[in-house]
Amino acid sequence: MSSTLREFTAPTSVTVDDAANLSDEVVAKAARTPDRVCFRRRVAGAWQPVTAAAFAAEVTGIAKGLLASGYAPGDRIALMSATRYEWTLVEYAAWAAGLIVVPVYETSSDAQLAWIVGDSGAAALVAETVDMGKRADALRPELAALKDIWTLDEGAIDTLVRAGEALPDAELDRRRTAVHADEIATIIYTSGTTGRPKGCVLTHRNLLFEVAAALQLEAEVLSDGASTLLFLPLAHVLGLVIQCAVFTGGGVLGHLADRTELVDDLRAFEPTFICTAPRLLEKVLSVSRQRAHTSGAAKATIFDVAERTAVAYSRALDAGTPSRRLAASRALFDRLVFGKLRAAIGGRCRYVICGSAPLADHVAHFFRGLGVVVLEGYGLTECTAAASINAPDAVHFGTVGRPVPGVSARIEDDGELSLRGGIVFSRYWHDDAATAETLVDGWLRTGDLAELTDDGFIRIVGRKKELIVTAGGKNVAPSVLEDRITPHPLISQCLVVGDRRPFVAGLITLDPDAVAGWLSEKKRPAAAVDELVDDREVLAEVQAAVDEANASVSRAESVRKFAILAHEFTEAADEVTPSLKLKRRVVLERYADEIDALYD
Repeated sequence: MSSTLREFTAPTSVTVDDAANLSDEVVAKAARTPDRVCFRRRVAGAWQPVTAAAFAAEVTGIAKGLLASGYAPGDRIALMSATRYEWTLVEYAAWAAGLIVVPVYETSSDAQLAWIVGDSGAAALVAETVDMGKRADALRPELAALKDIWTLDEGAIDTLVRAGEALPDAELDRRRTAVHADEIATIIYTSGTTGRPKGCVLTHRNLLFEVAAALQLEAEVLSDGASTLLFLPLAHVLGLVIQCAVFTGGGVLGHLADRTELVDDLRAFEPTFICTAPRLLEKVLSVSRQRAHTSGAAKATIFDVAERTAVAYSRALDAGTPSRRLAASRALFDRLVFGKLRAAIGGRCRYVICGSAPLADHVAHFFRGLGVVVLEGYGLTECTAAASINAPDAVHFGTVGRPVPGVSARIEDDGELSLRGGIVFSRYWHDDAATAETLVDGWLRTGDLAELTDDGFIRIVGRKKELIVTAGGKNVAPSVLEDRITPHPLISQCLVVGDRRPFVAGLITLDPDAVAGWLSEKKRPAAAVDELVDDREVLAEVQAAVDEANASVSRAESVRKFAILAHEFTEAADEVTPSLKLKRRVVLERYADEIDALYD
């Protein structure tokens, strides 16, 4: 991997008309292909089709209701819900009415809800559940601008449609077409890994440019005929972009809020691609391996050889063409193992778009070897989701791909990655100081340390503000070690520590599901994770993962000691973000005693 290149620009033919806005596609698709299925919506346990004409009619009804309720272009409307069809409906309706959408995670605390709604000045809130609506209502004394609260589970859609019945369609069309590309589409509040969430202002142009670039780069994934079951939060910028890209590209989108029966839902929906965090892929491999190992020696052997074959086959693709012998071996295991694994994600899935954290090379090669190509990407809310991504015809595992069309990437003198292009946000809402710090001469300073290969692929090597400086003066990027430790089947999370300490250490959590399978495989009685933090065999397994990670760094950078915690870091405890990123500052403060004990 070369790191001599300092700047790379991806060529593009993407342009966004000054008069365009995100609701244009709703009208155009209904006129052009009214009977085309754009969504599949779960009704009474079955997936029912929604045509372009039906979707446009629903969007129109809600948009008219918003206008009839007294809302004007530029007003903010907050949306708090899990991932469901109604979110997409309300969002496109708000855009058609010229309103600005302010997403709120359904898992947000009262303090987070109050901050986001209050700081954005949202005049209305569409909440998913009765409880969410009541929580917002109780916060009214803090929210001077909040006028209306509508609840989806109490008929918010019907209420809005009835409110707008008397409004002429021509009036909505006049309002809708007056919204132009450089007006604000959404204010998305960052997940707050480093402090209070900041509102990222994204325009219609930002989102239209990102969608057009994605459709150009990932045409094979997002093209006409594509389908996906979206279980990412739509409050997250990546969920938003996937929603818009699939709709614009002519694919079919389904929504899934509850992932407890994910395998059954994927089998029923049969997506051609999915979008997820690396942890899901790591868990699929880990659980599959453990099930094989608990089913007898023969099945364990078959799976282990199949796993090695898949990885070898994928690596051979990078080197050129796999040998006939390797191809024949893969064909055998395709019948014995790989076909069953593909069936578990719907049977038709050919691609996985993966982000938020690095994926271990072994896992990426395994999935490509069984016929599902993982496309890792990189982005921030500030750059409208994906700034770079691997493409089907240009996959470089260990990187986050080349910049998307029309985007420039530059490595600053201190190693920080900067980005420029139509996807870069305009500003932080009500925070000029943070805007000036982040946007420098038109370049977005990402805060991430990176390298560029000579052919323009980006490799993220750490977070600038998270660099550890040991007492001996050694600079250590914790994410490098964390990303090498967490792929171990038993390990769920890892936080590397050591700033101003004599050596590097780590806090590690275990995956309860993986632990249960491991105990069964070892013929040991069932036990809770908190009973195993000092278990010799568990410690040995974790030590092996740490040793493997240490082999790739110098001794000064290696993890010398670690502690296994009694439970995982969770979003409910405010230790991880909704996109599963560790809130390093929170964890460091909360587990200060455990960290101190590592250095006693």
